Amino acid sequence: MAQYEELTLTDPAVHENPYDFYEYMRNECPVFRMPENGFYIISRYEDLQMVLRDTKRFSNELVETRKEIREEHNSPITEMYKNEGWEPVSTLHHTDPPLHTRYRRPIERTFTASRVREMTPYIDQVVGELLNEIIGDKTVIETDFVHSFAVPLPCRVIADQFGVPREDVSKLKEWSEAQMDAYGMMMSPEREKEVAGQLLEAQRYFAAAFEERMHTPGSDMLTDMVTALPGETPMTMNELLDMMMQLLTGGNDTTTGAISEGMLLLIKHPDQLAALRDDPSLIKNFVEEMLRMESPVQGLLRMTTEDVELSGTTIPKGSIVIARYASANRDEEKFSCPHQMDVKRRDVGAHLGFGAGAHFCPGAMLARQELFSAFTQILQRFEDWELMVPLDSLEHFPSLLHRRLTSLPLRLTVRD
Repeated sequence: MAQYEELTLTDPAVHENPYDFYEYMRNECPVFRMPENGFYIISRYEDLQMVLRDTKRFSNELVETRKEIREEHNSPITEMYKNEGWEPVSTLHHTDPPLHTRYRRPIERTFTASRVREMTPYIDQVVGELLNEIIGDKTVIETDFVHSFAVPLPCRVIADQFGVPREDVSKLKEWSEAQMDAYGMMMSPEREKEVAGQLLEAQRYFAAAFEERMHTPGSDMLTDMVTALPGETPMTMNELLDMMMQLLTGGNDTTTGAISEGMLLLIKHPDQLAALRDDPSLIKNFVEEMLRMESPVQGLLRMTTEDVELSGTTIPKGSIVIARYASANRDEEKFSCPHQMDVKRRDVGAHLGFGAGAHFCPGAMLARQELFSAFTQILQRFEDWELMVPLDSLEHFPSLLHRRLTSLPLRLTVRD
């Protein structure tokens, strides 16, 4: 293996198992400058808390910067936006307060604590339906759990919230993965061309849906988005579509990643699985520990608006910074024995799996409920599950920012 200082997140070996590299950064170089692109990785928990809460010096307004990066290598995605699609603009994730509040408010109307509580029986029902489809009349099932359960669960839930027909769920997943790959910045040229076409297809689909809600309002999230609050101007189509693609990825891909990694963690740690079976009241804590150990969003981008000194390193104005949540969630200064899974961990709620500050994930409560409902029923309905392939054969989608298993072949034994 190369020396740590010669490695980077885009190295295939590091990408598959980044946690030793994160530990090296925290201890030796907490502000690490990536050699191939000049991005600065922030790896320590305390530093991340400061970065995430200081939107004046660490800005989220990166739409133009992303556009410039695409233009530098003649991206077909940029050409698509220029010639056929709607150009992305600064909305939810890509604005700072107070403007950020304008885009966050319609989402918070949908995902309030009371609203998610009301949705719980419905989420339980969706989980049960999916498990029934997987089990059928069998007692032993062999399935790729990513595709048979982890993908369709959040996709069905978010489709219902959008008011999108269930028969279009497969399209939602295709478009969501295209957006995730575009954000992840590790696509092959062939994949980038494919993504450009898929993103255009998604824009056209949702533009038609928004137009329909403008004339025929419903009781779904799309209607909430086109309905301006008193004193506010309605969002433009560019704003609506930019918001839509962010919500699509945030509403399903991250939950898919969490479910898959959670199943794998319980295979790797049978003692923790036994603890959950002995005491199902620990499932909520397990969900938080899973998000701490295998953060679906490994990190997100910020840009410095002035020179900033952090952990002894000066980050110049105009630099792109990666706030590395997954590293902070294993920081030895914050969590005891951070590489050890512990479903009884008391301080696990301090993890940064959903971010922090003004950009704390607005769908966190919905994601938590989906995960809780999923693992509650999985533990009830399956006696055991085992990996059908060697552990080191599993792979993750290439992404600078997210962590998602491509597949998880499991053999499941149904409980009597």
